[in-house]
Amino acid sequence: MAAAFLSLALFALAAAASLAGADDPYRYYTWTVTYGPITPLGATHPPQQGILINGQFPGPRIDCVTNDNLLVTVVNLLDEPFLLTWNGIKQRKNSWQDGVAGTNCPIPPGANYTYKFQAKDQIGTFVYFPSLALHRAAGGFGALNVYQRPAIPVPYPPPAADFTLLVGDWYNSSSHAQLRRTLDSGAGSLPPPAALLINGAQRPSGSPFVGQPGKTYLFRVSNVGLRASVNVRVQGHALRLVEVEGTHPVQNVYASLDVHAGQSLAFLVTLNQPAMDYAVVASTRFTPQELTAVATLHYAGATAAAPGPLPAPPPAQAPASYVWSVNQARSFRWNLTASAARPNPQGSFHYGAIRRSRTILLASSAPVLAGRRRCAVNGVSFVVPDTPLKLADNYNIADVIEWDSVPLRPDGGAAPRAGTPVVRLDLHEFVEVVFQNTESEMQSWHLDGYDFWVVGYGNGQWTEMQRQTYNLVDAQARHTVQVYPNGWSAILVSLDNQGMWNLRSAIWDRQYLGQQLYLRVWTPEQSFSNEYSIPTNAILCGKAVGLPH
Repeated sequence: MAAAFLSLALFALAAAASLAGADDPYRYYTWTVTYGPITPLGATHPPQQGILINGQFPGPRIDCVTNDNLLVTVVNLLDEPFLLTWNGIKQRKNSWQDGVAGTNCPIPPGANYTYKFQAKDQIGTFVYFPSLALHRAAGGFGALNVYQRPAIPVPYPPPAADFTLLVGDWYNSSSHAQLRRTLDSGAGSLPPPAALLINGAQRPSGSPFVGQPGKTYLFRVSNVGLRASVNVRVQGHALRLVEVEGTHPVQNVYASLDVHAGQSLAFLVTLNQPAMDYAVVASTRFTPQELTAVATLHYAGATAAAPGPLPAPPPAQAPASYVWSVNQARSFRWNLTASAARPNPQGSFHYGAIRRSRTILLASSAPVLAGRRRCAVNGVSFVVPDTPLKLADNYNIADVIEWDSVPLRPDGGAAPRAGTPVVRLDLHEFVEVVFQNTESEMQSWHLDGYDFWVVGYGNGQWTEMQRQTYNLVDAQARHTVQVYPNGWSAILVSLDNQGMWNLRSAIWDRQYLGQQLYLRVWTPEQSFSNEYSIPTNAILCGKAVGLPH
């Protein structure tokens, strides 16, 4: 009997170790979050109050390998609660670490929290950023690059090195609190941005991107701004697209690439031109005033800059600007022969042949509620509750969640309202989601915990007839999709990741004003193979204070 008990105990320990990813490496980080003066607009402008991580703006870069376990201890020395979210990291079975207000209690001032998650089955370019209180407008963001294991080849020769570009719009305000007060006043949206930044500066000093003639380099680009789409190009060089948000696309060659709010991609550049310094240019898209930031690609040994003007941007005037952009987006195709983060063909999943379980049509709007401008999804503007939705669901706390309270299609007859909607979905459903943009500005949508297939873009009102235009063979997989003005974008998503997941606008003032909701993907079968339990270090707040872990 004792031997049998010992065998069972050893089996249980082995199972627990397997669940914890004991065979995969662990990487430990301690990050202290503080305010500090920054001058991203240059020395001629007064310093702004930035959010620094370990004294850095932008924050430290994480380089890891797929399946690594990451433990990031965040020490909050701000004067208000703080959270980080890991944009694009799928958090398999682990929405407890998602770092948004619907899943996590914020880290109080003077306290700390350790995020524990695995970069599982992912290779690519990702970012982290603050998710609360418009902190993102002050910094706190950084790069998270996931590399392949030796056993998993990527579909291109190893580059000589890779360069990270965090590109985003920036505002001329003394602090994020000033921008937040603008939105809280209900007067309107954010003012126009003052500048575009690359890695925290309009013109990064020195030569941050140094390469050897004849070598090929990987450029990782992420749009970390609040709302503006950007276009990226390299003077005199072609861009070979090789990664889109953790997936391998067909390797088309472009003169420039659009990267919309919340999106990431990577391209190869071969240094095959005369040895000079060349401009790496980013500029805003679809904005009244085009803003530009310039970095330098330095050929080792070069002593002069390349002559001539900076490379021209794509068409800037509507509708030509949108036509150009949507045509490029449609040219992004999934590489069906490449390995994924696991050593198996990523195209083996024939998504176009799977029956849809339901269709969700989500229309944006900007209603006025109680005298203040808000943003809404199908007429419901999300209000962050004091008790995170994930905790309320875990502890069966009443009067927090409004289950299925947002219509799954726009209801033109209903008055807009505020609420905390959560859509209940079953694990392993296969869902069509259509994002309908009813407004004249560019929009962008992100789904935590998932990749999805972007099967179509179109103008005007979506109808079921539009399915005839879908790409059901090799549509690009990604986690954030742009939606063009007065148009629609359609995605297909396999709900294989149990948890409470945020579906939100990646236009950050719209997210702050309520253009978001949550999807609860669930099964009654309780198993660690579906979802992990609440972490023992979880912070409890709201109505969950004092409850047992």
